[in-house]
Amino acid sequence: MPINPDLSTAAWRKSSYSNGDGGECVEVADNLPGVIPVRDSKNPDGPALIFAAGAWATFIASLKTG
Repeated sequence: MPINPDLSTAAWRKSSYSNGDGGECVEVADNLPGVIPVRDSKNPDGPALIFAAGAWATFIASLKTG
């Protein structure tokens, strides 16, 4: 996994749980091989957290199971 992946081609999408009022919104990009970047939608030029794709899948699966 690259330490600093190129996010210029990231296809960002807002979380389906974001309320749409400009409040607490998270965006993820799942089109980059091996990594899942996550950022604050209010600060698109700010930093992004980078997760290994497997770790992200485990995280999402644990959210779905409670």
